[in-house]
Amino acid sequence: MKNAVKSYVKAPLILRIAIGLVIGVALGLLLPQATFVAVFGSIFVGLLKGIAPILVFVLVIASLAKAGTGIGKRFQTVIVFYMASTFLAAVAAVVATYLFPVMIPLGEAADKSAPAGLGEVFSALLNNMVQNPVASIINANYVGILTWAVVLGLALRLCASERTKEVLSDISDAVSKAVGWVIQLAPFGIMGLVFSSISEYGLEIFTDYGKLLLVLVGCMLAVALIVDPLLVGIALKRNPYPLVFRCFKESGVTAFFTRSSAANIPVNMSLCERLGLDREYYSVAIPLGATINMDGAAITITVMSLTAAFSQGIEVNILVAILLSFVATLGACGASGVAGGSLLLIPMACSLLGVGQDVAMQMVGVGFIVGVVQDSLETAINSSGDVLFCATAEFRDRQKRGEKIEF
Repeated sequence: MKNAVKSYVKAPLILRIAIGLVIGVALGLLLPQATFVAVFGSIFVGLLKGIAPILVFVLVIASLAKAGTGIGKRFQTVIVFYMASTFLAAVAAVVATYLFPVMIPLGEAADKSAPAGLGEVFSALLNNMVQNPVASIINANYVGILTWAVVLGLALRLCASERTKEVLSDISDAVSKAVGWVIQLAPFGIMGLVFSSISEYGLEIFTDYGKLLLVLVGCMLAVALIVDPLLVGIALKRNPYPLVFRCFKESGVTAFFTRSSAANIPVNMSLCERLGLDREYYSVAIPLGATINMDGAAITITVMSLTAAFSQGIEVNILVAILLSFVATLGACGASGVAGGSLLLIPMACSLLGVGQDVAMQMVGVGFIVGVVQDSLETAINSSGDVLFCATAEFRDRQKRGEKIEF
């Protein structure tokens, strides 16, 4: 048994995930009644979501408490990258939707609740920031977790003894170790997640609302393979694709199946470590990216709201569409870090285009239908982008100091 576990752990994680994917598809098609397989998926995601809030809280506090000088500029740089990438993703979505307009037959309105406007989104963000830290951890409120972790980390940095800081570092290492154990279960979890989707929807899940899904997927791939690499290439003045592909392979693949940027934080932390990044920097920048780096969410909000307008025969002025890009950028930063978090922000963007709330909520329903693929790819792009720009900011800082970078 011990030898079997060692052989399992030594095998490349990507290979194990691929095997789990194939088994999940096969079982979903051939034995859809074997519902016990889906339990592996729910347990895996539950483990990630359970440990992620604790990981973020402990890592950020420990990192800031022990932080040296010189990382402030990197944080400024990575925030600029996060926001610029999200805005450019929304602009790309506007262009694609104008070039390939999609009309969706809308049926009965769905009964959902959503933010009435951008002000409501920011109000919710501010309220989440000041939520009780214990409640934030219990409810996986990452805005509140980050806020209190930063406050406590800075306070400990000023008044804690070196011994206390070492204890915090040890606790952080212990939590990270526990996360590593959870990640080893990814192949079983992905097998269960894929089985659940295939057994419920069949292969038709990849063809329903094909045109809309094609526009969404095309936009996301264009941003991931053209726009983001262009930003990285300009910043580092070298070929960005080795770093881009590594981030997508080692972060995007697991994010695609877990469909949660927040749950993928431990995976991104591990990748940053393998890239040789500064832990006290990435342990704050990665959770921050899971909150505000939302390229896929901005694309979803933009494409879905413009599709709703076009389907209703509403002509959208290009200036209004650019304004929509700003709204989508800001709204995406308020999107939840869990599966489907961007969909309920569609009515907010629709209100800017003169689309009624009933029609907007129908588009939310459509979003849940195509979400099996859309939300998975959205999360993959969001999460891999967190590592991509986190690494770019640090590598850029190293280049300015005359250091050689390798990725």
